[in-house]
Amino acid sequence: MIYLLIFILGTIIGSFLNVCIYRIPRKESIVYPPSRCPHCGISLKPFDLIPVLSYVILRGRCRECRNKISIRYPLVELLTGTFLLLAFIKFGITFKFIKISILIFILVISAFIDLEYSIIPDKVVLPGIVSGFFLDVLFEFGNFRDFFFGFVFGGGFLLLLALITKGGMGGGDIKLFAMIGSFLGLKTTVLSMFFTFISGCVAGIFLICLKIKNRKDTIPFGPFITIGSIIAVFAGEEIVSWYSGLF
Repeated sequence: MIYLLIFILGTIIGSFLNVCIYRIPRKESIVYPPSRCPHCGISLKPFDLIPVLSYVILRGRCRECRNKISIRYPLVELLTGTFLLLAFIKFGITFKFIKISILIFILVISAFIDLEYSIIPDKVVLPGIVSGFFLDVLFEFGNFRDFFFGFVFGGGFLLLLALITKGGMGGGDIKLFAMIGSFLGLKTTVLSMFFTFISGCVAGIFLICLKIKNRKDTIPFGPFITIGSIIAVFAGEEIVSWYSGLF
């Protein structure tokens, strides 16, 4: 029952993250006005806002104008619910659970904004950096140096890469990885970086083989940063242990 409640809580939070994903790039308030249809602008009723279920019941369309609603809405809700549940299973009701949950919420917002608009807004990552260091000082001050080094490595490595490739890496990606370092510390940030580039390379090859993209096309990197970080948080040490065991 507690697992179900955590998952439902995650989908409810995911519904709010959808508001952030839609409004932040448009420089709109995430508080007011209430949720509305992106097509006709009608305010949504409470029964239109039930995570996932409302989308299924309405068959992905607005109740009023019948225009299609993006599949992104239930996808974000399901992903947020799933990630929150995984965090609870791994960490329990602890400070680590709260910290990783906050990181997950920021990563989900960043990934989907980057996927749709090819930007990672400062309004998302800069408060994230402040939040990461605030939590470090408040609850893990003894390990603050580790988180600071994670911050420096996360942002510094991508900054160096951007300088070498002359703009091949965006400023939003650099700040996002610096933020990840402030939450995860050096070791897990290195793992996140590794899994990020692996997932990015695999996806890039896949898209080129399917002729969806060519070598000169840009691909939003934020989603792969999110994927790499999620893998590192939930399975990074296990994967490293398994790989080391092969030898």
